[in-house]
Amino acid sequence: MSRRTQAERDAMTVEIGYALFSGVMVAAATFAGVSLPALLLPLPDGAEHVLFRAGAALGAVAFVLRVVHVLWRFPRAAEERRLPLPPVQPSQPGRTSPDS
Repeated sequence: MSRRTQAERDAMTVEIGYALFSGVMVAAATFAGVSLPALLLPLPDGAEHVLFRAGAALGAVAFVLRVVHVLWRFPRAAEERRLPLPPVQPSQPGRTSPDS
């Protein structure tokens, strides 16, 4: 297993930050979308509680799914960006350089 370079570690840190930030945004939008009718419409107390709890639960699920989705695809995308290593040339006795 190869060691990660500083650039790869930095890229992973940025990707984790992006995953968390976008997860929070998706969760907030999901919660708002589900619970907004409870704030705007005159509903019975039981329906308001159900909408708020459903919004919170769906927001949490949306957060987890978004974070997992972003971080799951990152290693494959990083591998595609990585430059291939040059082939290793076997030692050639009697030659001064591999290019000769």
